[in-house]
Order: sequence, then C-alpha cells, then structure tokens
Amino acid sequence: MKREKLQALYRQLNQKVQEVPVKGSRPLIIADKIAGFIHPGAILALQDKEYCKQDEQAVYLAESSMPKPILNDILLDVALSLRAAGLTRAWRDELLNVYAEGTAIGQIERAAMRPLGLLTQAIHLNGWTPDGDIYLQLRASTKAFDPNMWDTLVGGLLNAEDSVTEGLNRESEEEAGLSPSDMKLRTPIRSILRMRRRLPEGYQLEDILVSDCIIPPGTQLKNQDGEVERIECFTPKEVVQMIEDRVITIEAAIVLLDSLINPHVNNLRQST
Repeated sequence: MKREKLQALYRQLNQKVQEVPVKGSRPLIIADKIAGFIHPGAILALQDKEYCKQDEQAVYLAESSMPKPILNDILLDVALSLRAAGLTRAWRDELLNVYAEGTAIGQIERAAMRPLGLLTQAIHLNGWTPDGDIYLQLRASTKAFDPNMWDTLVGGLLNAEDSVTEGLNRESEEEAGLSPSDMKLRTPIRSILRMRRRLPEGYQLEDILVSDCIIPPGTQLKNQDGEVERIECFTPKEVVQMIEDRVITIEAAIVLLDSLINPHVNNLRQST
C-alpha cells in the first residue's frame, strides 16, 4: 500500500481518538493542579465527601499542602467510592501514578482512572520478523476491554512502580514470554500521540508509547498471564486490511500504522 494511503488512514483514526469529554464533565483539580476531567457520575458519587469541593468551573480534591501519604489515602477512598457506586470496571488492585500538570502527585487504583479522566501511559511493542512480517496477539474473550480483538504483540499500561523501560519489559514477558535478551534489536521508546476518547465509564486521556523490535528467529512467543488467546504472524498488507476491517483495536491500529509509515524498522535493520 502506498505511503500516502497509510497516512490518510492514520489521520482518519487519529481524528477518532481526539474527542472532548462527555457533557457534564468538569476539570478535576487535585492539590491545586489540573489532573483530569471527572465524569458527571463520579461527581455525584463524591459530592458529599469532605475532601471534595466543586463550583461551576471544576471539581477540587485535596489541598496543595497535603502530604503525599494523606493524599494517597484520599485517592484510595475516591476509588472505593467510585467502585461502590458501580462506576469502575475491571478492578485490578494495581496502582497507577496520578499526574497533574506533568508531575506524579499520588497513586490510585487503575480502575478509577477513566471515571476521573486521569492521564495514563500505554506502552506497546511492535514485534517484527527478520523478513518484515508483523506479530499480533488476539485479546482473550475474558478481557474487560476490546475482547476478541487483535492487538500489537505487547501492549499495556505503565503502573506506579514502572519506569518506561521496566514497564515494556514487564508487559513483554507477561504477554509474549519475551526477555530483555530477546529484545536487543529494538528502537528507542517513543511517544506518538495523546488519545482523548469518551468511554462508557469516563474519559480516556492516554499517552501512547511504542518501540519496534525485530524478534530473533526461533524465539518462542507464549503468553504468560492468560490475557491473550494466541499470537500469529501477518504480512504488512494483511495488517492494513485488518485495520480497515476494524478487527484490530483502534489504539493498536494507530501504533501499527505509525510503524508502517515511518522508517523505524528499516533504520533498525540497517544498523545491524
């Protein structure tokens, strides 16, 4: 497929992930810093909490002088309150950083991120064969989000304990059985865009990070966490057709198109 057509498809998908929050949402201010866009249902669930204030412009949680441990206690109560109100999906007992104006100010349960419209970071690995084909994973039918959809070989959210590289290594081992030694031939991790999507449970504000990797011949790719149905290999032409057929998640489609359009993998091959 010509590069111009790939670019047009990329622009089309990019437009679909640049949405404003649902009507009734308001900016969320945590410790006097802009942190997200809180869903109207979450506003109702928290409105009687002592730590929650609001006006016509925004919703405010906690004070700027509050010590981080106390702020984290409040964020835990926020998450539990949202859960009790039936506003969270797929509770994971996994903490993610809460970012406000570019700084990590606290931590909260992963399932609370979307109702509060907080920023997350997703890390992806595009896995390539030496011959130029692409590995994809089929998401398990039990996944809370996008079940039975094709995805990049590796993809997941960074948690509060991860550096970017640590998160990529962790997700690669869990989802494809890859060790760092299997990923010696890969590009530096890059940020490609920020997604802004309305979801049933809230608002997805997410930075997309990606690396491309040429998987060594003979590497056994095997899921370890039970969240992947299977891993298969496709030609770039087949991948583009799958994107057009909408059987690949929109996030993965954007990540794959970025790799297909740009010379990252060719540069990687030439460096060896």
